[in-house]
Amino acid sequence: MSLPAALKSRLRLPLIAAPMFLVSGPALVTAACRGGVVGSFPTANCRTGDELDRWLSGMADDLKRAADETGRAPAPICPNLIVHRSNPRVPDDLAAVLRAKVELVITSVGSPEPVLKPLKDAGCLVFADVASVRHAEKAVAAGVDGLVLLTAGAGGQTGWVNPFAFVRAVRAFWDGIVVMAGGMADGHAVAAAEALGCDLAYMGTRFIATRESLAKDEYRQMLVKSRLDDVLLTRAFTGLETNMLRPSIAAAGLDPDNLPARGAIDIAKDINAAERDRPDAKRWKDIWSAGHSVSGVTDVPSVAELIERTAAEYAAARRSVQFV
Repeated sequence: MSLPAALKSRLRLPLIAAPMFLVSGPALVTAACRGGVVGSFPTANCRTGDELDRWLSGMADDLKRAADETGRAPAPICPNLIVHRSNPRVPDDLAAVLRAKVELVITSVGSPEPVLKPLKDAGCLVFADVASVRHAEKAVAAGVDGLVLLTAGAGGQTGWVNPFAFVRAVRAFWDGIVVMAGGMADGHAVAAAEALGCDLAYMGTRFIATRESLAKDEYRQMLVKSRLDDVLLTRAFTGLETNMLRPSIAAAGLDPDNLPARGAIDIAKDINAAERDRPDAKRWKDIWSAGHSVSGVTDVPSVAELIERTAAEYAAARRSVQFV
């Protein structure tokens, strides 16, 4: 299965603005969709199910207005469901997504199986993010429509596999939709992912440093000032392999070179609004993530400007290798 024509025709670029915890909000998502890029966000960014309903309906209204004004259908909104067994919000978030009749959902941090049937019964495409061939095989067996391959370069909770090896290993048994996540700094990288056999690319870090993101100004400016060597792979904060910015760890009063070997995996606590808003909460509030593409972050444009620039780079890359 390749990308459905009805979806592909609405994309200016084969690209998803990746779902980023406490960063992806309605302004970023709808700006991406208006620009012809799939706009995704973690449902956990909403504090309650009611807020999630408001986000989804508000974004749908915004994109309908945009379609009416331009005569062009925008790219789809794509909620990201964290399906880890410790997340008590899964049933309520799933219900909100179904009420909104979204076209595409990405599942993360666990098996997609518990949410797969209701989503597919509603006509929704379901992509699962995976970090190993074994997990990719399990997701395919469960019946997903697409795989998001988390490679070693992805920001936040990341993968460990070389992207070239991972894509080709998955393509050996899967002819469905493949999305590459990790290291997407510009349109050249998007074209390279396509040449490798991917249908779409995932770009996260670059979208953090846009004017529409929910990131603090200090976070955006730290990304501009940072480079690849400032990204630290650690299990200290979540218990999972996570790419974090060394300068943000130091700014929080911690020594990046002397961190605990492994933190506690507690998804429920991480996404709980009351916990993350405590004045002394530092797990996600003051320590920021970034992917290997951080060296490509040189300014803080609007989402529209970033998409325009990425599209020009993508076209130049395709011309340089004579894509047809």
